[in-house]
Amino acid sequence: MNKHIAQMVLAVAAMLAGIWAAPAHAEPVHVYTAANFAPLMLADGRGVYPDLVAWLNRQNLGELQFELHYMPRKRLQVKLEDGTLDGIVIGMMPEWLDDRAQKKYHWTVPFDTDHFALVSLAARPVMPNRPASLKGATLGVTLGYVYPGLDDWIERAGLLRSGGISDEKNIEKLLRGRIDCVIVAESMARYFIRTHKLEHKLRLAPLPGQATERRFLVQHRDAAVFELLAPAMRQLHDDPAWQQALHAYQ
Repeated sequence: MNKHIAQMVLAVAAMLAGIWAAPAHAEPVHVYTAANFAPLMLADGRGVYPDLVAWLNRQNLGELQFELHYMPRKRLQVKLEDGTLDGIVIGMMPEWLDDRAQKKYHWTVPFDTDHFALVSLAARPVMPNRPASLKGATLGVTLGYVYPGLDDWIERAGLLRSGGISDEKNIEKLLRGRIDCVIVAESMARYFIRTHKLEHKLRLAPLPGQATERRFLVQHRDAAVFELLAPAMRQLHDDPAWQQALHAYQ
């Protein structure tokens, strides 16, 4: 009997410990992204962005509980501009929203940097340092995307833009011979080439221009969220667990 009572006491103690450990009131924070390509977002639910949101939830930032959601880029931008977005945005850059001075929105420090690259077929390479290969070539770009520092270069090089719904769809068009080259984030291109074993079929060349930064955007009305989020992001790169998680996508 004593053993049975002891087991009951332990069970009740464990239950109470779980209640006391739980936050009194979890405050959901919607985290929106317009990215739908690897390695930022993978079809199986993994990816840089899901892993980063999970990392934030492990930091115990007050009562905040971050939840990741996808929203098409055009709708996301409209909601930001008319003030109806009910959350924060992951993976944005001030230049994309005409906010170089960082006054329209709160911005965290960058949690990642990237560069644009030009991808073409190895059999018919289009190289930035070979002007003859650029002039008149059809360039796959993603509709709604901004390419800071590269728009003027595209015009000077004589490239002909061809809009697509995503980077991955543009690379598929390239593989089918419908366009000559694609402009994409270098991390995405390398991940796509590696996971699809296309090292001998595709050629990747870095492009001129500034690095692409990925930050969190927080609206001014959510300043309380920003006050907790910003310090955590400044500590991110010093966390070995995060560095190990990120290495899986490189």
